[in-house]
Amino acid sequence: MIRANLVIKGRVQGVGFRANARRKASGLGLKGWVKNLQDGNVELVVEGEEQLVDRLIEWCHHGPSGAYVSDVKIEKTEPTGEFWGFSVKR
Repeated sequence: MIRANLVIKGRVQGVGFRANARRKASGLGLKGWVKNLQDGNVELVVEGEEQLVDRLIEWCHHGPSGAYVSDVKIEKTEPTGEFWGFSVKR
């Protein structure tokens, strides 16, 4: 198990990034959350099996159609086990 904190930069708001990230993460059985940041970026925190977390990270490098991802900052740490599912924060 691993935890990853991501900041996704580019044209990632107003393109369905959060809803699609939640769908992808839930489909992989991952837990955590995703939210828009005031600076136009998206923040995502996820926990789960490292191989599955890496699959979500790979998806975050391109996102849904309509998104343009210019950079993904990733920090991996130990999981806390605090999440029950994967949600979109406002």
